[in-house]
Amino acid sequence: MANKRILKKEIKLVCESLLTESIAQSLYDSVDMGNVEALLYSILKTQSEYLCRVSHVEPGVKAKQYFQCLIKDFDTDVSNIIDQINNLH
Repeated sequence: MANKRILKKEIKLVCESLLTESIAQSLYDSVDMGNVEALLYSILKTQSEYLCRVSHVEPGVKAKQYFQCLIKDFDTDVSNIIDQINNLH
């Protein structure tokens, strides 16, 4: 990991792309807007959660292990959100 600033920027970029893809999917397909709004809220909540986790490292945990776990968890959450976007029909 280079530094926290780069990690935060990457999290923001991924979440921005997810938001854009969700909105595009809702415009091109006829989907329930309630589901889209819930998905958008979920993406924003995920972004906020991970940005906070980057800023506040848990005490007692080695930094390298903490950030490896954080990145793994973020990847898992992003994969789940991508699946939700694909299933918006």
